[in-house]
Amino acid sequence: MGDAAGVVAPPEQYNFAADVLARNVSRASKVAFIDDDTSMTFGDLDDRVRKLASSLGGLGIRREDRVLLLMHDSVDWPVAFLGALFAGVVPVAVNTLLTADDYAYMLQHSQCRAAIVSAALAPVLREAMSLQANDIETVIVAGAGADDGHGLDALLAAHDARVEAEQTRADDMAFWLYSSGSTGRPKGTVHAQASLYWTAELYGKAVLGLSEADICFSAAKLFFAYGLGNSLTFPLSVGATAVLMAGRPTPEAVFDKWSAHKPTVFFGAPTGYAGMLASASLPDPSDVTLRMCSSAGEALPEELGLRFKAHFGIDVYDGIGSTEMLHIFLSNAPDKIRYGTTGWPVAGYDIEIRGEDGQVVAPGEVGELFIRGASAALMYWGNRAKSREVFQGHWTKSGDQYVQNDDGSYTYVGRSDDMFKVSGMYVSPFEVEGALLVHPAVLESAVVGLPDQDGLIKSKAFVVLKEGVEASQGELQAFVKERLAPYKYPRSIEFVSDLPKTATGKIMRFKLRQ
Repeated sequence: MGDAAGVVAPPEQYNFAADVLARNVSRASKVAFIDDDTSMTFGDLDDRVRKLASSLGGLGIRREDRVLLLMHDSVDWPVAFLGALFAGVVPVAVNTLLTADDYAYMLQHSQCRAAIVSAALAPVLREAMSLQANDIETVIVAGAGADDGHGLDALLAAHDARVEAEQTRADDMAFWLYSSGSTGRPKGTVHAQASLYWTAELYGKAVLGLSEADICFSAAKLFFAYGLGNSLTFPLSVGATAVLMAGRPTPEAVFDKWSAHKPTVFFGAPTGYAGMLASASLPDPSDVTLRMCSSAGEALPEELGLRFKAHFGIDVYDGIGSTEMLHIFLSNAPDKIRYGTTGWPVAGYDIEIRGEDGQVVAPGEVGELFIRGASAALMYWGNRAKSREVFQGHWTKSGDQYVQNDDGSYTYVGRSDDMFKVSGMYVSPFEVEGALLVHPAVLESAVVGLPDQDGLIKSKAFVVLKEGVEASQGELQAFVKERLAPYKYPRSIEFVSDLPKTATGKIMRFKLRQ
């Protein structure tokens, strides 16, 4: 699309890995990544990335061959990802929480010729490889327990650092991310070399104002588009340090990282912020070094943002991104914030809200969100029909329902397939969930539309209460009625211990409807 928001486009010949290594040559002794066990300087990163690129060539892996990355977040992850990019090889980063059947499908679908896997995940990969035919010729195991012959460290030690990066182009296929697949088989989303560049320039720098003085910590993992930007693309682009964590981002685990490594920027999701605020271990504001927080994955309820700000004195900038756009394109920002909304378009991205007829709707009317921007994916691999449906010329169809407010900000209404009508009027599950969340007893909620005995759609809420607190159905129904139009209150409420979620923290409402 050319330049965006005054940012100079990358040159036609462009390799992202080579770019970020070159940017950090003067920081060779500075720590780039800190994981659960060790740390890695920019100099060590440069050396290991170049050696992996050389190693892949030695294994017969050539330009545009695919390599599966099934790895926990550690200093080896950026080495694997960038080493592949440096060699013009295509890393296919996958969710670490899936089943062998899921990985078997991804191996067959992507036709990966090699895999780089964390030692703890090697057994499930081996099981996946046994389930159906695939093209894997080499498995490289990272971390403790790796076999010397196929261990990442041994492989790097046996090769010299590759001096020159592969002469890739900005628009060349660079890497894949699989969508969460919450309603079916995941889609292999193909991104170009320049996609990473654009997200760093348009969001990491221009909106968040990240600099080399920052220490970034993301609860979202590197295999997730949000986490990839937070923990790799953004910090490497400015010379900042990133803190990585292999395990689940429980509130206590997050607080431990805050205490040990003093991050200045934290990236989370609404579910995580709710859990932190409900935790008995919630730290005192004086013990936190954060200057800002980001939220994505699902819309941040106004109540959560205001409670976090009240406790810590730090704003949480809610935004929306997607695997297809790679990172956030609509967001609140340090100079402009309105809790309860997803904010304003990030400079360099265009937004349209379209009705069922495909025409742009007026402000105040609900419609589907479409995005235009330079970081859009190239396609879904091997899925022409879905690619045509989602990638429409310069525009990308999001599947999210939004409304534009009078001040130009946008408010999330719900996923297109989660919206439902009661008495002929649309109900936003997110709006009802937000009202429930204000109640002091409610930790989480999810609302769906279900048919009653007469076949009429009625709303039902699934509610997780805070530990040691009680509330009745009637109490919560009355609470919602006081805050929303009468037809929106949940006709029934089921109390549950937890809600079904994807690995990236999104509530799977389709499971609740079942």
